[in-house]
Order: sequence, then C-alpha cells, then structure tokens
Amino acid sequence: MARKRRNCRNIDGILLLDKPRGITSNQALQTVKHHFHACKAGHTGSLDPIATGLLPLCFGEATKISQFLLDADKRYWTAIRLGVETTTYDADGEVVATHAVSVKRRALEAALKQFEGEIQQIPPMYSAVKHGGKALYKLARQGIEVERQPRNVRVHEIRVLDWQGERLELEIQCTKGTYVRSLAHDLGQVLGCGAHMAELRRLGVGGLDAAQAVPLEQLLAVNSAEALLLPIDQALSALPGVSLTAMATHYLLQGQPVSVRHTHAPGWVRLYEQGEHFLGMGEVLDDGRVAPKRLMRGTRKA
Repeated sequence: MARKRRNCRNIDGILLLDKPRGITSNQALQTVKHHFHACKAGHTGSLDPIATGLLPLCFGEATKISQFLLDADKRYWTAIRLGVETTTYDADGEVVATHAVSVKRRALEAALKQFEGEIQQIPPMYSAVKHGGKALYKLARQGIEVERQPRNVRVHEIRVLDWQGERLELEIQCTKGTYVRSLAHDLGQVLGCGAHMAELRRLGVGGLDAAQAVPLEQLLAVNSAEALLLPIDQALSALPGVSLTAMATHYLLQGQPVSVRHTHAPGWVRLYEQGEHFLGMGEVLDDGRVAPKRLMRGTRKA
C-alpha cells in the first residue's frame, strides 16, 4: 500500500533565522520546517554547532535562488582565545597545547595583515569537506588524518574590535568557504602562541543582516511564517533589475530570450513585469537580449 503523503503547506519566501549555539544548521532547518509544516525548504550555508547568527532559510520557490546566498560574501564576529590550541581549532575540541602569550600590538596587526586579501586555507580535519567520498570529520573521529589540498579564499577586511589579554575579538568580511576557525588557528601559529576560535557569530550574508534575524525560540512561538518572510527578490538586491513590457513578458514566459531596454553587462539579473511583479531570474546574453533562467511558480502567463 502506497504511503499517504503527509499534509504540508506551500510557503514561498526567505526567513532569516538567528541560529542558537549547540545545534547544526540542518537541525535548525528541520525544526523550523516541521513547525510551519512547509513542503519545501533549505538553508544557505552551514554554520557549525558552536556558531550563532544569521542563517537564511529558503522556502518553496525561494530555494531556486539559494545558490546566490550560498555564493554571497559573509560577515562574522569572532572571539579568539590566544595561547591554547585544540584538535578542532575551536572551543569544542580537546586542548592539545598551551603557551604563554606575550604578543605586542604591532605584531598582532602585522600578523592580521597576512590574512587579508587572497589567501590559501587548508580545511580543518573536523569539517564536512569530503575525502574519498567520506566527510573529513568522520575520519578525524576515527583518529585518521589525511592530506588536504589548500583552497583559495578572499578575506576583504579584518577589524580588531577588542583585545584583552588572551581574548581577541575580530570582525571579518570574507568570501564563501572561508573557515574562521582555521584563520584563528593559523593566526596563533604566526604569532607563535597558538590560538583557537572561542565563539563565532555570523553577522551578514550578502545584503542580509543578522539584525533582521528572528531567534529560534521566538520563531517557534508563532504559528504562521508569512509575517516573517522576506520577498524572494530582497535577497538578490545586489543584482541589477530589468523591467519587461507586457509583450516582452509574454514571450519570456514561453522560454524565449527578449529584447528590452537596459544597460547591463552579460550576467544574472532580476526580472520584473512592468517594474513591479517579480518574475524570477534571467540572464543578459552577449547580444544584449534577456533570457529566462529561474522563473518563480505562479508567474502570470499571458
């Protein structure tokens, strides 16, 4: 007998969750998805259990643009503990070495400069990066360490917010794939005293800010997600928009590239019917025409 499909709701939009410490991003997602009985949902870039802060959740049609948030730059606040090294490069790991800390301000600033711009990072063993089809953290738990290939990332800026003895607080703006705990560990190596990431909070994803995020406890106290959802196109504000006439919209919705007035270079764009109704994502072609790429369900067809 075929299993009866459980009841669920079609919810479309983006919910900005303030993830609490102690749970994985997927656990947070599944908790929210279950609470609102949503049919389809996904998160946009994992935060470690130790981390808190902004975790955009995409519901329904918003999952079509989740890759843009995955690829977006990130902004973090972190507290680094100088003088102590751990197995995981963060406070959840076992201490493997301790050192006296006698770092001067000039030495710290010079060390931090080494981590700005294009840098290479070696993913930590306690990470979800795959090796031979198996996550590194699973190998690490078995006591197995394997060689990892360095990855290129870009750290746009590192700001010192506070420094009191062995506790250093930084704000970091970086590209996707940057491991802040690896940065903390590597900084400790450069300073000669060792270090690990004690706390981490994600402050921003692209143009989205943690100040807009809703704590999980508060979110679970409401019954409807609609009042909390951001419009899908709000997460794409960094991309240019193109307004289509009614006739151009008609042909675009048939899957055809259309000629419209714009001044944008080839690449991704937001599409609107007569500047108002969000249709989805398109691409400016080399010849200037605009082709449909990821259209939203429920777009009006002429």
